[in-house]
Amino acid sequence: MQFNRILQKIIRTGVGKSRYWMAIIGLGVAMLLILVALQVHTDFNELLHGSRNQNERADYLVVNKLITNDMMGKPELTVFTPEEQKDFEAQPFVEAFGAITAAQFNVKLEADQLGFSTLAFFESVPDTFLDVKTEEWKWQAGQQLLPIMVPRDFVNMFNFGFALGNGIPQFSEKTIQSMTPQVVISQGMQQGQFIGKIAGFSDRISTVLVPQSFMDWANKAYGTGEVKLPSRVVIRVKDPSSIELRDYLEKHHYSTDNEKTKYNKIRGIVQTIVSVVGFFGLILLMFALLVFSMFIQLVISSCKKEIRLLVTLGTAPARLQRYLLGQLVPVYFVTGVIALAVVAVAQWWASGVLEKHGMYVAPWPGVMTIAATVGILLLVYIVNWRTVRKEIQAHT
Repeated sequence: MQFNRILQKIIRTGVGKSRYWMAIIGLGVAMLLILVALQVHTDFNELLHGSRNQNERADYLVVNKLITNDMMGKPELTVFTPEEQKDFEAQPFVEAFGAITAAQFNVKLEADQLGFSTLAFFESVPDTFLDVKTEEWKWQAGQQLLPIMVPRDFVNMFNFGFALGNGIPQFSEKTIQSMTPQVVISQGMQQGQFIGKIAGFSDRISTVLVPQSFMDWANKAYGTGEVKLPSRVVIRVKDPSSIELRDYLEKHHYSTDNEKTKYNKIRGIVQTIVSVVGFFGLILLMFALLVFSMFIQLVISSCKKEIRLLVTLGTAPARLQRYLLGQLVPVYFVTGVIALAVVAVAQWWASGVLEKHGMYVAPWPGVMTIAATVGILLLVYIVNWRTVRKEIQAHT
């Protein structure tokens, strides 16, 4: 077809060729940036929420109020009021909420097997927040055997701190669980003795726990008998790295274990980087679409006399449109496939590297990334189709 040769001649001219390749390169880089941003976002979400990457300990947070100089000596300012508890529990990022009950009496532990006697403290939480499930975790009035749950960190501190520093043998968890320290609780002239039994070691809550039933009874028998407001609460959250959770804690001056919420800082950094990369990708995509439009306008404007002649000789404008699109569609389709292939190779490599460090992501691009590829190519096609149609109509 004569028109084909004319069009090819125009494309090979200096200006046309430079704009043509500028558009192709711009489209390729833009697609690559957008796809990388989307895939990084997908991978980061999978690392945080994927079933293979779940960290049960990180889902539970013990929260208390930040103690300031103005609050010193004023314990009433450090407790959670009923309104504060209700508001906290109603937050969308909270899946479960429980108050930590503190002892209103003195506690003394005497462990002859471990070679020490020390003052201690007891707290209790609802059983649903415990990470150690055992049939021993129960107590009723009149029972002398008192189940106790201690943090695993306490065991490590004893073995690698207290024991080594005082020439005391180190003990395994199994040995510690077989011991029965004497527990003395008192308030004023009242005193009670119990036989302690280590029921388990908690990785979730860093405090010495006793069953809720014992705490309620002991507070009534040895304490004031009044239900006091909690100074600490425990929550189960959907996502410890949630920006909403971080903002809520900061707004209300609440504090928790920063180690468990450190990922919200990482997430903020990743989201910022992803947003910046995605933004530049969108800018480059708009630039590529603009250059494509200019290239099409240049081609059609440069051969408008020939186009009019072909139309006069009986060539339908629709046929000219199809030909021009037929020259462009394969090029940006191949560009899109290459960009997706680069992302796929990078994803496969990243998946292998992360797996070696105990983190898991899919070895192939996500559905969002593939859908974005199709969407961008469709957008480019629509823009080019409208430009070709407009320019052909304007010159026929």
